Amino acid sequence: MNGEREEPARLLLGATEVARYVLDPALDARHGSRPYLHPVRTLGGTVVTDALPADHVWHLGASLAVQDVNGTNLWGGRTYVRDVGYTWRDDHGVIAHTCWSERADEQVAHELQWRDPHGRTLLTERRRLAASALAPDVWRLDLASALTAPADREVRLGSPATNGRPGGAGYGGFFWRAAADGEAAVFTADATGEEAVNGSAAPWLALTGTGLGGGAYTLVFTGLGPGDRWFARTAMYPGVCVAFAFDRPAVVPAGATRHGRYRVWVLDGTIDRDRATALVAATPSQTDPGSAGG
Repeated sequence: MNGEREEPARLLLGATEVARYVLDPALDARHGSRPYLHPVRTLGGTVVTDALPADHVWHLGASLAVQDVNGTNLWGGRTYVRDVGYTWRDDHGVIAHTCWSERADEQVAHELQWRDPHGRTLLTERRRLAASALAPDVWRLDLASALTAPADREVRLGSPATNGRPGGAGYGGFFWRAAADGEAAVFTADATGEEAVNGSAAPWLALTGTGLGGGAYTLVFTGLGPGDRWFARTAMYPGVCVAFAFDRPAVVPAGATRHGRYRVWVLDGTIDRDRATALVAATPSQTDPGSAGG
């Protein structure tokens, strides 16, 4: 990258920019610098992500981030320390874009390194993002990720919950900080509300809210892998996470690859369970994301 900051990429559907992908943000190290999507918009123009909010400055739109990667904080903010609580520590790493493998209007793919505070590589990643228009009021984001551990050591992925915090705080993984001008709500096919949804393993999860500019929107998420759980918040802030280590650490064995594929339907307006179910059912089965990043 020759010392120059990489310009954001744009995901376009026709002439409409539905998402901007920030590759190399100029952030305080404590905010967990990483590539992120913001703003993400409905086809009607409503912004449905938030970034650098005052309540949690390290929430960066839609991104992949984990608070404990072999002891390195790649989420941002204070680190949860067992028997101590949240503590500011000099343990923040960075998730760095290293090179493009594909760059087009509707699809981008690149390689990344998850690094500790000393610049050592914890994980390498291949990632692909694609946008698809499905109807005048709905488009879908597909994000495929392949995280590979070094050949000589395993990598442990943890969360505040696995480090002793009570209350279902198992966040860390593919996280979406949603925009909200007012109240938000979450539901699955058989549960409603933060308390019922948080920690569940439902096949899909929907979040409804009012975005920046006043438009109503719905986001429908899929992508739980083996052992993953939904982390959901609506009371303190609106957010949804495919959580890798909700109640126990996840381990990537030495030399192995952890695959993930996350889909988000982005809709204008508020929908019900029946339409959310139909949207997910109408999508072909998710294919092996091993080709993420080309």
